[in-house]
Amino acid sequence: MTLFGRYVLRQVTNAFLVILLTLTSVVWLATALKELDLITSQGQGVFLFLHMTMLSLPSLMALIAPNAALMSCLYTLDRLNGDSELIVMTAAGAPIWRIGASFVMLASLVSIGILIANLWIMPASMRSLRSLVTQVRTDLISQVLQPGRFSSPEAGLSFHIRDRSMTGDLLGLLVHDERDPKQIMTYLADRGRIVSNDEGSYLVMLDGNVHRFNREEESKGAQIIVFDQYMLDLSGLGGQGNKNKELNPRERYLGELISPDPKDSIAKRGAGQLRSELHDRLSTPLYPIVFALIAVALLGHARTTRENRWGQIFLAFGIAVGLRVAGLAAGNLVTLSSSAVALVYAIPIGAILVATWAADVRMSPELRSKLSFELKLKPVMRNLWARRGVRGQ
Repeated sequence: MTLFGRYVLRQVTNAFLVILLTLTSVVWLATALKELDLITSQGQGVFLFLHMTMLSLPSLMALIAPNAALMSCLYTLDRLNGDSELIVMTAAGAPIWRIGASFVMLASLVSIGILIANLWIMPASMRSLRSLVTQVRTDLISQVLQPGRFSSPEAGLSFHIRDRSMTGDLLGLLVHDERDPKQIMTYLADRGRIVSNDEGSYLVMLDGNVHRFNREEESKGAQIIVFDQYMLDLSGLGGQGNKNKELNPRERYLGELISPDPKDSIAKRGAGQLRSELHDRLSTPLYPIVFALIAVALLGHARTTRENRWGQIFLAFGIAVGLRVAGLAAGNLVTLSSSAVALVYAIPIGAILVATWAADVRMSPELRSKLSFELKLKPVMRNLWARRGVRGQ
């Protein structure tokens, strides 16, 4: 890479990092504010709050990075043109790709980063977040249960304990569950304990019985079942849990999206969601390259100081937004039909080819001649303005 290329790469990389960190911070802050009830109403610590919100950063950065790449390329190209650096390079006969190589290189690095995040980092962070939410839910239930008091963490569900042991066991446990409109369940146990794992939270009850009353068969009365051990699933309390223990599409690694377990109920009833998630993760990394080439095609050729560049900047934003919306629409079609998979990749790849062609075509010999003339004329005009007491551009 030439000295000028390294200079441009350094400038656009610095701009990209600043924009990425700024946008991510704003979006993360807005997301974090929605989770403040973890501290204010659920009694969780600040460290846990930060831990949970930080786990959302990989998916946020992967979403924001293509836009940050576009903005950094447009900003750097506009500044280089405003400082006449592009004019000098173009008038000297530099091809468009000597100027645009640095932007494409940055976009390629961003694309690789997004691909790594999509395939490995994001699923891992989402699984960690799921596990952490389970832990928070378990802690919340434990805090709600107070000896000698009836507690109702959810409508239709009531708990009562006589006391707590030194080891944390719940003694003299009563659970009354009316959430099912067809039946009422009442659990009585000598002791119990709340446990959690990656699959959810459970109330393990020991030495007790269950009173089951069917609302549709009231004449039969209640059925009583004696048990030595019984596990009550608490994962869905408060509307936060997911009673389905299987991983949702965003929590799955690439292999789990391509070849899900045949017994996987999500894969059976929502194969389109897994297919859409798979191809979205693989196609999204193409967009930083698309956006960089659009920026180079519209602003990579030098413009005279009398020409307005804002129109080109807004046009670049408009094209980028249109392509991204089209890509999202194609992803929705993939959910419905596998025949739309090709469209998911055709949109960014087609945009890359068109932007490459446009960037090459727009750098015409006539433009080089015009810029060369202006470059030679500029020092003469500046001296003339100085003699007249006028500050030049």
